[in-house]
Amino acid sequence: MLVLSRRVGESIVIGEDVTITVLEVRGDVARIGIRAPRSVAVHRAELLAEVEETNKAAASPSADAIAALTRRLGTKPPGPA
Repeated sequence: MLVLSRRVGESIVIGEDVTITVLEVRGDVARIGIRAPRSVAVHRAELLAEVEETNKAAASPSADAIAALTRRLGTKPPGPA
């Protein structure tokens, strides 16, 4: 990981078409601006982690949900693997 110090108004350039600029620093919070082409996805890491957890939870039904579904279908629930 490259670690750099920047002041307000200073930028970092990544590749030929991504620029990150420090806009403001207040206490321990820095506001940054990111200029990138629309083809480059820019996301906050904590939101990606939240989406990943939500997707895992949705893809792994609970035992109660499986039991309810098998009752509705009138089938026998699967035994231990």
